[in-house]
Amino acid sequence: MDDKKENVISFKNVKVDFRIRQSFFKEYIKGEKKIVHALDDVSFDIARGEIFSLVGESGSGKTTTGRSLLRLVHTSDGDIFFDGVNIAHAGKDKQFMKDFRQKAQMIFQDPYQSLNPRFNVYEIVTEPLLFGPNRKLSITEKEKLAIQALEFAGLRPAVDYLYRYPHELSGGQRQRVSIATCFVMSPELIVADEPVSMLDASVRADILKLFVRLKEQKDASILFITHDLSLAWLISDRIAIMYLGKIMELGPSDLIAGSCLHPYSQALTSVLAMVGEKRRRERIVLKGETPSPIVIPPGCRFHPRCPVATEKCRNETPEYREIHPGHFVYCHTPGIITG
Repeated sequence: MDDKKENVISFKNVKVDFRIRQSFFKEYIKGEKKIVHALDDVSFDIARGEIFSLVGESGSGKTTTGRSLLRLVHTSDGDIFFDGVNIAHAGKDKQFMKDFRQKAQMIFQDPYQSLNPRFNVYEIVTEPLLFGPNRKLSITEKEKLAIQALEFAGLRPAVDYLYRYPHELSGGQRQRVSIATCFVMSPELIVADEPVSMLDASVRADILKLFVRLKEQKDASILFITHDLSLAWLISDRIAIMYLGKIMELGPSDLIAGSCLHPYSQALTSVLAMVGEKRRRERIVLKGETPSPIVIPPGCRFHPRCPVATEKCRNETPEYREIHPGHFVYCHTPGIITG
């Protein structure tokens, strides 16, 4: 990736908290309040024409990051810049948000739930064209755009799919319709939330190739959210490893997959089969369970499961520091091999 490319997205110290509602007695009489700290001081940039992946286990904050980026959830603190404009504080500007919705799109995880079963493919793909500057397009023009989007998404010939309904399509075909619905707007930014997790392995490769084509041919910026590090390594320019609402490590994809420094990243990469390795890696099995995001552990939030944790890790919060150019780690002692 060209380091001189401008940033489409700049996430700056973003925090997202969710309040858990309790009984009247607990909340108002006893004064007990429970807050889920979904994101805590998350920062990263996404350049134009870059595939940036967020990787982590369930509950790490990946989806919340994507939704907050698209303003589908409100941030508690921090700034989100899109093309230089702080969208975290632009919610009251209705015209700006309408323009932003045209430029930023999301592909959801479940193609069986994200498509309206009462609409046919043509209605699903052209629905975004009913708003904004495209609402004045004629039926012929909309049909032409829908065919182009479906062809790009791999549904050929597109005319054979235009008037089918979701229940007549396979899982892979449904996800291609979702991608076509996204592509028909020619967005600058795409948030793909686990887009292949519910698809067969034979279909995943084709869907992943579509994202690479979107990047190369349309110069789109893509936030790819996944729990599978191997998928992120295949298509990403850079990868960020998340744990309990915090980015543990961020860097180029080959570096993260091959010579990461954070103990959590090392545990994730220990199960990857790397081309050219003569011997199998020793698998690192983390003990214990991920702590609750309601009660964040003191010090380093990973220390209850870290095999190399020290007293400093248990009491002092580490700094998010740049070890090498473009390589950031949230750890007191990065580089210690845990296996």
